[in-house]
Amino acid sequence: MGRKEEGDDGVERSEGGVVLVNPKPRKGFTAKALDLLEKGIVKLVHDSSKPLHYLQGNFAPTDETPPLNDLLVHGHLPECLNGEFVRVGPNPKFAPVAGYHWFDGDGMIHGLRIKDGKATYVSRYVRTSRLKQEEFFGGAKFMKVGDLKGLFGLFTVYMQMLRAKLKVLDISYGNGTANTALAYHHGKLLALSEADKPYALKVLEDGDLQTLGMLDYDKRLTHSFTAHPKVDPVTGEMFTFGYSHDPPYITYRVISKDGIMQDPVPITIPEPIMMHDFAITENYAIMMDLPLCFRPKEMVKNNKLAFTFDATKKARFGVLARYANNEALIKWFELPNCFIFHNANAWEEGDEVVLITYRLMNPDLDLVNGAVKEKLENFCNELYEMRFNMKSGAASQKKLSESAVDFPRINENYTGRKQRYVYGTTLNSIAKVTGIIKFDLHAEPETGKSQLEVGGNVQGIFDLGPGRFGSEAVFVPSQPGTECEEDDGFLIFFVHDENTGKSAVNVIDAKTMSAEPVAVVELPKRVPYGFHAFFVTEEQILEQAKL
Repeated sequence: MGRKEEGDDGVERSEGGVVLVNPKPRKGFTAKALDLLEKGIVKLVHDSSKPLHYLQGNFAPTDETPPLNDLLVHGHLPECLNGEFVRVGPNPKFAPVAGYHWFDGDGMIHGLRIKDGKATYVSRYVRTSRLKQEEFFGGAKFMKVGDLKGLFGLFTVYMQMLRAKLKVLDISYGNGTANTALAYHHGKLLALSEADKPYALKVLEDGDLQTLGMLDYDKRLTHSFTAHPKVDPVTGEMFTFGYSHDPPYITYRVISKDGIMQDPVPITIPEPIMMHDFAITENYAIMMDLPLCFRPKEMVKNNKLAFTFDATKKARFGVLARYANNEALIKWFELPNCFIFHNANAWEEGDEVVLITYRLMNPDLDLVNGAVKEKLENFCNELYEMRFNMKSGAASQKKLSESAVDFPRINENYTGRKQRYVYGTTLNSIAKVTGIIKFDLHAEPETGKSQLEVGGNVQGIFDLGPGRFGSEAVFVPSQPGTECEEDDGFLIFFVHDENTGKSAVNVIDAKTMSAEPVAVVELPKRVPYGFHAFFVTEEQILEQAKL
């Protein structure tokens, strides 16, 4: 990517419009004085005897790995898997000063490059502004979610503000980790975290991953960017939003297939919330005003994380014409109290907008901030169908599964359109994936069940077995588009065996959900548990080669 001259804002951009991330932190007396102050407060207030479980076992970080090829493949890798399977997750390069939440780690992408039946493994950090600055100092400097509790949380916020004000840290490029999810649009692989702007990456022919910089869409993006944008498979457009602690609390955006970001559409809601996901149909976007509220006063008063679930409030869903210029015609619907991290899909049926989602009761972000529990009694995440009648204003919901499931995926050729199958992960705790499940939306759920079992709308469960845990499975169709049957394809995902300490990539038949994998690729290194995954096709890798 060639370079341009600096613009009026002093920011250097490549010819492709990518912001070249070049932060300018400062060492010196001020930096050392702030470090000493922080060290003293941590020693005085922080309880260092509590173990940081999300830095242990297979949550522990690992080093970068350049491409390692000719990996051992059991079975065969189908031709449609030519491309690169990538998954991002938290991988802190430096030990935390005090607490650590699983959401805190630096984004590392683990990739499996597949070509003509052969496999190559690679892992690379996303070269964020935050990572570059901590490398400059040789240690952790940025505020962490794991510290945002009680008076110490307040101190952490002020320390970050002070470091920024005194130019010790440069926050002009944001302070995100790019550790949450991946998407592909307009010739770029995007690494995303919802408190920041997207980072653009290039997948090289040998499978290596190169961070190009940050996207601000020609200075039109001035707010955060969700980790879960939606790309319409027919129009090529990308739909997205950002949420903020200051009004407007939600801002909706449309990005053309050519990468042009349209004007912002502010969405009015009563107070700042966490909105992790949304959905689109052919004509609508679905906003979610769910009561996981940002209440910093409660953080200090009740020694909680700053985001608190308010069980007294209803769940609100706003259906907006997806090309709306403003929020004037948004229609709000109410359903019983809940939270949603991840939606599977949405579509239109007559006067109704249908949302297929994983509905969570009483979320507690502290569950991934303390001890890793094998079983979580209060963690209840279930598949639901929600319907919003645009004519009558009525809303309804129907439970489609038992608990606990997460990471819904579909054949993404059907994004925003009616589809039949939903894939997901089965969980025995909030962070450990025990298997991969397939739901058939055309079948009725079996009644009288207390756990997830094959039957009714559960068409198959691929059980990973004792001591083996996985991560999000991505559906890869056997043929591009919608020419083949919707479930004609494969599910690909990382697996770690805690009995042996070895990691692998599994490929299973999405149609049959057979207990016998189509392929198992043995990996040369341990792959920590992480978040969301994506499959970059061979065509997309060739498209990127032209950049």
